Amino acid sequence: MKNLLLLLALATCSAAPALAQTKKPTAKATAASKAAAAKAAAAKAKAAAKPAAVVAPPAAPVVPLTADEASSGLREALTTGITKAIAFASEPDGFNLNDDIHIPLPPDAALVATTVGALPGGKILVEQSTNLLNRAAEAAAPQAKAIFLDALQKLTITDALTLATSSQKDAATQLLRRNAEAALATALKPSIVQSLDQVGANATYGKLIAQYNRIPLMTPASADLTDYVTKQTVSGLFVLLAQQEAKIRQNPAAQGSALLKRVFGK
Repeated sequence: MKNLLLLLALATCSAAPALAQTKKPTAKATAASKAAAAKAAAAKAKAAAKPAAVVAPPAAPVVPLTADEASSGLREALTTGITKAIAFASEPDGFNLNDDIHIPLPPDAALVATTVGALPGGKILVEQSTNLLNRAAEAAAPQAKAIFLDALQKLTITDALTLATSSQKDAATQLLRRNAEAALATALKPSIVQSLDQVGANATYGKLIAQYNRIPLMTPASADLTDYVTKQTVSGLFVLLAQQEAKIRQNPAAQGSALLKRVFGK
């Protein structure tokens, strides 16, 4: 009987480690299973949070620009440019303080300015004469608007289509200048004559020339400013127009016109 009890005790002791070893893998497997489930849930949540890719709609077909659109758009652009250019030029110091279009004394008066400027009070007289040339241009500038707009109407539809699609930022201004600069100068000349008298440019410049001509051994200089100031005024207006055209081509949407955006938009 004692031997039987001893055998049962030995069997119980040897079975215990086996049972313990069996339980350990089961606990590890459970923990691994839980970790895998948690990882899968996190991945699923991350995928759900990620926004779906946006599929861009197909691009609309590009409709070719018509000749009528090009003509209307170009005329609108230049009309806007002319209006703004004239407004800028007509402001006080619109010519005088703008380095791009400031009118100096005539080239043949350079010696006059240097010589008289060295005399007592001569420098002030030279500065006054220069300022008044620009004042005359500013006073005459508003009269140029109607002249410019009339010249604009003479651009052909063929010209318009070519110019509207040109990569040159001042293409329309340059063509208008080649075709109409001489006629514009002729039409504006009476206004320049009037402005030179009104602002006192003729009188002041006349004093400058008279003082120079009194200097012994000097070749007499001319006091006529009309042709020179007319040419410089027209040239300055074309410079301003070119700048306005470039702005419209660069950003047509900013001008507030669907037509300009259509014609000049990229």
